[in-house]
Amino acid sequence: MKALGIDIGGSGIKGAPVDTTTGKLTVERERIPTPTPSDPDAVADVILKLTAHFSKITGPVGITFPGVVKGGRTLTAANMSSEWKEFDAATFLAAKLGRPAAILNDADAAGLAEMRFGAGRGVRGTVLMLTLGTGIGSALFFDGKLVPNTELGHMEVRGKEAEERASGRVRDEKKLNWAQWSQRVGEVIARYVTILNPDLIIVGGGVSSKGGKFLPAIRETIKTPLVAAALQNQAGIVGAALFASEASFSA
Repeated sequence: MKALGIDIGGSGIKGAPVDTTTGKLTVERERIPTPTPSDPDAVADVILKLTAHFSKITGPVGITFPGVVKGGRTLTAANMSSEWKEFDAATFLAAKLGRPAAILNDADAAGLAEMRFGAGRGVRGTVLMLTLGTGIGSALFFDGKLVPNTELGHMEVRGKEAEERASGRVRDEKKLNWAQWSQRVGEVIARYVTILNPDLIIVGGGVSSKGGKFLPAIRETIKTPLVAAALQNQAGIVGAALFASEASFSA
């Protein structure tokens, strides 16, 4: 089955059709910069452009959002316009698109993809998925079941939110080299390990393709197995499409 996945990020909005039986993109993804301001109308316009580009894919659209999502409502919006807070995003986007929209937290979507098709496939116990990009997203699984909306990037580490210390955005803004940044990321991950005692940690997001530059140093400081996301930065798109293909919609 093919479904369309849209991944909303703080810097870019990406989309592609996905074969939900294999987790593979069926054509190359399209990316459009996230508009400024990133209010619902502006973001919906970008999503409309992406759905028009992939017009052969009909049916529900899966959409990720960088914040807490419950019952189709976006409750928080740390790196997006505040207009998304306490907003009925699923209803709004479905009306704009003229088709059902299934919306979920962006890291949860990436985690669903990795657990079904990637580095977490077949892993039992507690798995923590982290996405390092504009912020730090997290998805937590136990025996393959998602515990949604964990938002561990907002946990305080030495007086600052974790994502204000160790996100990919911070690495770029402070011009940190890989060794400097890996020390910050390692400190954050060590806190998560202390609290959650996971059996596996998967690191995804925009820097996942560069895992060899920073993950080895972090592995030296923690005992928990730590791997790069197999789907890399496509995981959010795949997870969104998977979520839409399995969602139930009222008539």
